[in-house]
Amino acid sequence: MKKIINDPHQVVPEMVNGMVRSYPQIIEKIPNTEAVVRADKDSMKGKVGIVSGGGSGHEPTHAGYVGKGMLSAAVCGQVFTSPTPDQIYEAIKAVNQGNGVYLVVKNYSGDVMNFDMAKDLAAMDDIEVKSIVVDDDIAVENSLYTQGRRGVAGTIFMHKILGAAAQEGASLDEIDKLAHEVLPNIKTIAVALSAATNPEVGKPGFVLKDDEIEFGVGIHSEPGYRREKIKPSKELVDELIDKLDDEMHLSSDKKYACLVNGMGATPLMEQYIFANDVYNKLENFNIKPVFTKVGNYMTSIDMAGISLTLFEIKDDKWLEALNEPVETIGW
Repeated sequence: MKKIINDPHQVVPEMVNGMVRSYPQIIEKIPNTEAVVRADKDSMKGKVGIVSGGGSGHEPTHAGYVGKGMLSAAVCGQVFTSPTPDQIYEAIKAVNQGNGVYLVVKNYSGDVMNFDMAKDLAAMDDIEVKSIVVDDDIAVENSLYTQGRRGVAGTIFMHKILGAAAQEGASLDEIDKLAHEVLPNIKTIAVALSAATNPEVGKPGFVLKDDEIEFGVGIHSEPGYRREKIKPSKELVDELIDKLDDEMHLSSDKKYACLVNGMGATPLMEQYIFANDVYNKLENFNIKPVFTKVGNYMTSIDMAGISLTLFEIKDDKWLEALNEPVETIGW
Protein backbone atom coordinates (compact mmCIF):
# COMPACT_ATOMS: atom_id res chain seq x y z
CA MET A 1 0.00 0.00 0.00
CA LYS A 2 1.44 3.35 -1.06
CA LYS A 3 -0.43 6.40 0.28
CA ILE A 4 0.51 9.91 1.34
CA ILE A 5 -0.48 9.54 4.98
CA ASN A 6 1.11 9.44 8.42
CA ASP A 7 -0.73 7.06 10.76
CA PRO A 8 -3.46 4.95 9.06
CA HIS A 9 -5.56 5.34 12.21
CA GLN A 10 -5.34 9.15 12.08
CA VAL A 11 -6.37 9.60 8.44
CA VAL A 12 -9.79 11.12 9.18
CA PRO A 13 -8.86 13.69 11.86
CA GLU A 14 -5.83 14.82 9.86
CA MET A 15 -7.94 15.07 6.68
CA VAL A 16 -10.66 17.09 8.44
CA ASN A 17 -8.06 19.43 9.95
CA GLY A 18 -6.53 19.91 6.51
CA MET A 19 -9.91 20.74 4.98
CA VAL A 20 -10.96 23.34 7.53
CA ARG A 21 -7.52 24.98 7.51
CA SER A 22 -7.55 25.09 3.70
CA TYR A 23 -11.08 26.59 3.44
CA PRO A 24 -11.71 28.55 6.66
CA GLN A 25 -13.99 30.94 4.78
CA ILE A 26 -16.38 28.06 4.02
CA ILE A 27 -16.24 25.51 6.87
CA GLU A 28 -15.34 25.22 10.53
CA LYS A 29 -14.76 22.15 12.66
CA ILE A 30 -17.29 21.45 15.39
CA PRO A 31 -15.20 21.14 18.59
CA ASN A 32 -14.40 17.62 19.80
CA THR A 33 -15.82 16.00 16.66
CA GLU A 34 -14.86 15.12 13.10
CA ALA A 35 -17.82 17.15 11.83
CA VAL A 36 -17.80 20.44 9.96
CA VAL A 37 -20.30 23.29 9.87
CA ARG A 38 -20.78 26.32 7.66
CA ALA A 39 -18.50 29.19 8.60
CA ASP A 40 -21.16 31.76 7.68
CA LYS A 41 -23.39 30.95 10.63
CA ASP A 42 -25.18 34.29 10.53
CA SER A 43 -26.68 33.52 7.12
CA MET A 44 -28.25 30.31 8.53
CA LYS A 45 -30.39 32.22 11.04
CA GLY A 46 -34.06 31.31 10.88
CA LYS A 47 -33.51 28.53 8.34
CA VAL A 48 -33.79 24.76 8.47
CA GLY A 49 -30.42 23.07 8.91
CA ILE A 50 -29.46 20.40 6.38
CA VAL A 51 -27.08 17.74 7.73
CA SER A 52 -25.54 14.75 5.99
CA GLY A 53 -22.55 12.53 6.54
CA GLY A 54 -21.20 9.03 6.44
CA GLY A 55 -17.95 7.17 6.33
CA SER A 56 -14.90 9.00 5.01
CA GLY A 57 -13.20 7.96 1.80
CA HIS A 58 -15.81 9.45 -0.52
CA GLU A 59 -14.41 12.97 -0.73
CA PRO A 60 -15.50 15.58 -1.61
CA THR A 61 -18.64 13.93 -0.19
CA HIS A 62 -19.85 14.98 2.38
CA ALA A 63 -17.84 17.83 3.90
CA GLY A 64 -17.12 19.26 0.46
CA TYR A 65 -20.79 20.14 0.07
CA VAL A 66 -21.07 22.16 3.29
CA GLY A 67 -21.60 25.83 2.54
CA LYS A 68 -24.10 28.40 1.40
CA GLY A 69 -26.75 26.78 -0.79
CA MET A 70 -26.04 23.16 0.15
CA LEU A 71 -25.37 21.42 3.46
CA SER A 72 -25.30 23.20 6.80
CA ALA A 73 -23.04 20.55 8.33
CA ALA A 74 -21.51 17.15 7.55
CA VAL A 75 -20.26 14.41 9.84
CA CYS A 76 -17.16 12.45 8.84
CA GLY A 77 -17.06 8.87 10.13
CA GLN A 78 -14.01 6.66 10.02
CA VAL A 79 -13.13 5.31 6.58
CA PHE A 80 -16.14 3.44 5.17
CA THR A 81 -17.74 3.51 8.65
CA SER A 82 -20.82 5.40 9.80
CA PRO A 83 -20.27 8.41 12.08
CA THR A 84 -21.34 7.82 15.67
CA PRO A 85 -24.70 9.11 16.98
CA ASP A 86 -23.05 11.57 19.38
CA GLN A 87 -21.13 13.26 16.55
CA ILE A 88 -24.24 13.45 14.38
CA TYR A 89 -26.08 14.92 17.37
CA GLU A 90 -23.41 17.61 17.76
CA ALA A 91 -23.88 18.54 14.10
CA ILE A 92 -27.65 18.77 14.60
CA LYS A 93 -27.18 21.08 17.56
CA ALA A 94 -24.65 23.21 15.69
CA VAL A 95 -27.09 24.01 12.86
CA ASN A 96 -30.35 24.17 14.79
CA GLN A 97 -31.87 27.64 14.44
CA GLY A 98 -35.20 26.78 16.00
CA ASN A 99 -36.90 25.75 12.76
CA GLY A 100 -35.78 22.14 12.71
CA VAL A 101 -33.04 20.09 11.10
CA TYR A 102 -33.23 17.78 8.09
CA LEU A 103 -30.96 14.74 7.71
CA VAL A 104 -29.88 13.27 4.36
CA VAL A 105 -28.81 9.67 4.98
CA LYS A 106 -27.41 7.13 2.53
CA ASN A 107 -28.98 3.69 2.78
CA TYR A 108 -26.41 1.72 4.76
CA SER A 109 -27.43 -0.11 7.91
CA GLY A 110 -24.94 1.69 10.17
CA ASP A 111 -25.80 5.13 8.81
CA VAL A 112 -29.55 4.56 9.11
CA MET A 113 -29.23 3.28 12.67
CA ASN A 114 -26.84 5.99 13.90
CA PHE A 115 -28.68 8.89 12.29
CA ASP A 116 -31.92 7.58 13.81
CA MET A 117 -30.27 7.42 17.23
CA ALA A 118 -29.04 11.00 16.81
CA LYS A 119 -32.57 12.01 15.88
CA ASP A 120 -33.79 10.50 19.14
CA LEU A 121 -31.14 12.43 21.09
CA ALA A 122 -32.25 15.64 19.40
CA ALA A 123 -35.89 14.94 20.28
CA MET A 124 -34.90 14.87 23.96
CA ASP A 125 -33.67 18.45 23.46
CA ASP A 126 -36.92 19.40 21.70
CA ILE A 127 -35.15 19.78 18.35
CA GLU A 128 -37.48 18.70 15.56
CA VAL A 129 -35.63 16.50 13.09
CA LYS A 130 -36.83 14.78 9.92
CA SER A 131 -34.89 12.72 7.42
CA ILE A 132 -34.69 11.02 4.05
CA VAL A 133 -32.84 7.77 3.27
CA VAL A 134 -31.36 7.88 -0.23
CA ASP A 135 -31.30 4.57 -2.15
CA ASP A 136 -30.47 5.53 -5.73
CA ASP A 137 -28.22 2.60 -6.70
CA ILE A 138 -30.16 0.30 -9.05
CA ALA A 139 -27.38 -2.30 -9.43
CA VAL A 140 -28.50 -4.73 -6.72
CA GLU A 141 -31.48 -4.95 -4.40
CA ASN A 142 -29.51 -5.97 -1.29
CA SER A 143 -25.77 -5.78 -0.70
CA LEU A 144 -23.21 -5.77 2.08
CA TYR A 145 -24.22 -3.26 4.80
CA THR A 146 -27.67 -2.60 3.30
CA GLN A 147 -31.25 -3.69 3.43
CA GLY A 148 -32.53 -2.63 0.05
CA ARG A 149 -30.66 -0.48 -2.42
CA ARG A 150 -27.52 1.46 -1.61
CA GLY A 151 -27.19 5.23 -1.45
CA VAL A 152 -24.51 6.50 -3.83
CA ALA A 153 -23.66 9.49 -6.04
CA GLY A 154 -27.27 10.56 -6.62
CA THR A 155 -27.26 11.68 -2.98
CA ILE A 156 -25.43 14.80 -4.14
CA PHE A 157 -28.44 15.89 -6.18
CA MET A 158 -30.49 15.58 -2.98
CA HIS A 159 -27.97 17.78 -1.15
CA LYS A 160 -28.27 20.39 -3.89
CA ILE A 161 -32.06 20.42 -4.15
CA LEU A 162 -32.69 20.51 -0.39
CA GLY A 163 -29.87 22.96 0.23
CA ALA A 164 -31.40 25.40 -2.22
CA ALA A 165 -34.81 25.03 -0.59
CA ALA A 166 -33.39 25.65 2.88
CA GLN A 167 -31.47 28.67 1.63
CA GLU A 168 -34.73 30.13 0.29
CA GLY A 169 -36.38 29.67 3.69
CA ALA A 170 -38.51 26.54 3.13
CA SER A 171 -40.00 25.01 6.28
CA LEU A 172 -39.03 21.59 7.64
CA ASP A 173 -42.30 20.08 6.40
CA GLU A 174 -41.80 21.62 2.95
CA ILE A 175 -38.27 20.23 2.74
CA ASP A 176 -39.47 16.79 3.82
CA LYS A 177 -42.19 16.81 1.16
CA LEU A 178 -39.70 17.94 -1.48
CA ALA A 179 -37.20 15.24 -0.53
CA HIS A 180 -39.76 12.47 -0.88
CA GLU A 181 -40.92 13.85 -4.24
CA VAL A 182 -37.36 14.01 -5.58
CA LEU A 183 -36.03 10.67 -4.32
CA PRO A 184 -37.81 8.22 -6.69
CA ASN A 185 -36.49 10.12 -9.70
CA ILE A 186 -32.76 9.71 -8.97
CA LYS A 187 -31.09 6.52 -10.22
CA THR A 188 -27.41 5.50 -10.33
CA ILE A 189 -25.31 2.59 -11.55
CA ALA A 190 -21.53 2.07 -11.61
CA VAL A 191 -18.70 0.04 -13.09
CA ALA A 192 -15.29 -0.60 -11.49
CA LEU A 193 -11.88 -1.36 -12.98
CA SER A 194 -10.17 -1.82 -9.60
CA ALA A 195 -11.13 -1.73 -5.93
CA ALA A 196 -10.46 0.82 -3.21
CA THR A 197 -7.74 0.28 -0.61
CA ASN A 198 -8.82 1.30 2.89
CA PRO A 199 -5.72 2.73 4.67
CA GLU A 200 -6.62 0.91 7.88
CA VAL A 201 -6.95 -2.42 6.07
CA GLY A 202 -3.99 -2.03 3.73
CA LYS A 203 -5.30 -4.07 0.81
CA PRO A 204 -7.97 -3.71 -1.88
CA GLY A 205 -11.57 -4.63 -1.08
CA PHE A 206 -11.55 -7.06 -4.02
CA VAL A 207 -9.18 -8.01 -6.81
CA LEU A 208 -9.93 -7.85 -10.52
CA LYS A 209 -7.64 -9.29 -13.17
CA ASP A 210 -5.88 -6.78 -15.40
CA ASP A 211 -8.47 -7.31 -18.13
CA GLU A 212 -11.56 -7.53 -15.87
CA ILE A 213 -14.27 -5.06 -14.83
CA GLU A 214 -17.19 -5.39 -12.44
CA PHE A 215 -20.63 -3.93 -13.11
CA GLY A 216 -22.69 -2.60 -10.23
CA VAL A 217 -19.96 -2.32 -7.61
CA GLY A 218 -20.69 -0.20 -4.53
CA ILE A 219 -18.77 2.74 -3.09
CA HIS A 220 -17.32 0.59 -0.28
CA SER A 221 -16.12 -2.10 -2.71
CA GLU A 222 -19.35 -4.08 -2.24
CA PRO A 223 -19.95 -6.72 -4.91
CA GLY A 224 -21.76 -5.84 -8.12
CA TYR A 225 -23.82 -8.06 -10.38
CA ARG A 226 -21.32 -9.28 -13.01
CA ARG A 227 -17.64 -9.51 -13.86
CA GLU A 228 -16.35 -9.75 -17.39
CA LYS A 229 -13.59 -8.69 -19.73
CA ILE A 230 -13.08 -4.96 -20.11
CA LYS A 231 -14.99 -3.29 -22.94
CA PRO A 232 -14.69 0.01 -24.83
CA SER A 233 -16.36 3.00 -23.19
CA LYS A 234 -19.26 2.91 -25.66
CA GLU A 235 -20.16 -0.63 -24.63
CA LEU A 236 -19.93 0.23 -20.93
CA VAL A 237 -22.33 3.10 -21.56
CA ASP A 238 -24.70 0.81 -23.47
CA GLU A 239 -24.87 -1.53 -20.48
CA LEU A 240 -25.40 1.18 -17.86
CA ILE A 241 -27.97 3.20 -19.79
CA ASP A 242 -29.91 0.07 -20.72
CA LYS A 243 -30.13 -0.72 -17.00
CA LEU A 244 -31.25 2.83 -16.25
CA ASP A 245 -33.78 2.68 -19.05
CA ASP A 246 -35.26 -0.53 -17.62
CA GLU A 247 -35.71 1.33 -14.34
CA MET A 248 -36.71 4.81 -15.52
CA HIS A 249 -38.33 4.24 -18.93
CA LEU A 250 -36.32 6.97 -20.64
CA SER A 251 -38.39 9.22 -22.88
CA SER A 252 -37.80 12.24 -25.10
CA ASP A 253 -40.74 14.06 -23.51
CA LYS A 254 -39.01 14.08 -20.10
CA LYS A 255 -36.18 16.23 -18.76
CA TYR A 256 -33.05 14.74 -17.20
CA ALA A 257 -30.01 15.84 -15.23
CA CYS A 258 -26.92 13.69 -15.76
CA LEU A 259 -23.96 13.14 -13.41
CA VAL A 260 -20.86 11.29 -14.60
CA ASN A 261 -18.91 10.61 -11.42
CA GLY A 262 -15.32 9.42 -11.08
CA MET A 263 -14.70 6.92 -8.29
CA GLY A 264 -11.33 8.34 -7.23
CA ALA A 265 -8.65 7.06 -9.59
CA THR A 266 -10.28 7.57 -12.97
CA PRO A 267 -8.61 10.37 -14.99
CA LEU A 268 -10.83 13.20 -16.17
CA MET A 269 -9.80 12.34 -19.73
CA GLU A 270 -11.58 8.99 -19.39
CA GLN A 271 -14.55 10.56 -17.62
CA TYR A 272 -15.09 12.98 -20.51
CA ILE A 273 -14.79 10.18 -23.08
CA PHE A 274 -17.41 8.25 -21.10
CA ALA A 275 -19.60 11.37 -20.85
CA ASN A 276 -19.41 11.90 -24.60
CA ASP A 277 -20.58 8.34 -25.13
CA VAL A 278 -23.41 8.89 -22.62
CA TYR A 279 -24.67 11.93 -24.54
CA ASN A 280 -24.46 10.00 -27.81
CA LYS A 281 -26.41 7.10 -26.36
CA LEU A 282 -29.06 9.43 -24.93
CA GLU A 283 -29.47 10.94 -28.39
CA ASN A 284 -30.84 7.54 -29.45
CA PHE A 285 -33.75 8.35 -27.12
CA ASN A 286 -33.88 11.93 -28.48
CA ILE A 287 -32.77 13.11 -25.03
CA LYS A 288 -30.44 16.03 -24.39
CA PRO A 289 -29.82 16.45 -20.64
CA VAL A 290 -30.85 19.84 -19.27
CA PHE A 291 -28.14 19.70 -16.60
CA THR A 292 -24.78 17.91 -16.66
CA LYS A 293 -21.86 17.39 -14.28
CA VAL A 294 -18.63 15.46 -14.83
CA GLY A 295 -15.96 14.92 -12.19
CA ASN A 296 -15.11 13.35 -8.85
CA TYR A 297 -18.15 14.05 -6.68
CA MET A 298 -18.59 10.85 -4.64
CA THR A 299 -15.44 8.76 -4.72
CA SER A 300 -14.30 5.49 -3.18
CA ILE A 301 -10.76 6.44 -2.12
CA ASP A 302 -8.61 5.15 -5.00
CA MET A 303 -11.12 2.99 -6.86
CA ALA A 304 -10.80 3.12 -10.63
CA GLY A 305 -14.27 3.27 -12.09
CA ILE A 306 -17.18 5.48 -12.89
CA SER A 307 -20.83 5.90 -11.96
CA LEU A 308 -23.69 7.32 -13.97
CA THR A 309 -26.65 9.08 -12.37
CA LEU A 310 -29.78 10.20 -14.18
CA PHE A 311 -32.30 12.43 -12.43
CA GLU A 312 -35.69 12.95 -14.03
CA ILE A 313 -36.60 16.62 -13.59
CA LYS A 314 -40.36 16.63 -13.01
CA ASP A 315 -40.53 20.21 -11.77
CA ASP A 316 -38.73 23.19 -13.31
CA LYS A 317 -38.01 24.42 -9.79
CA TRP A 318 -35.74 21.39 -9.34
CA LEU A 319 -33.69 22.51 -12.33
CA GLU A 320 -33.52 26.04 -10.93
CA ALA A 321 -32.25 24.57 -7.66
CA LEU A 322 -29.53 22.61 -9.45
CA ASN A 323 -28.36 25.79 -11.15
CA GLU A 324 -28.40 27.96 -8.02
CA PRO A 325 -24.86 29.15 -7.17
CA VAL A 326 -23.32 27.78 -3.99
CA GLU A 327 -20.24 28.42 -1.87
CA THR A 328 -18.77 24.97 -1.16
CA ILE A 329 -15.49 23.15 -1.68
CA GLY A 330 -16.78 20.35 -3.88
CA TRP A 331 -19.66 21.48 -6.10
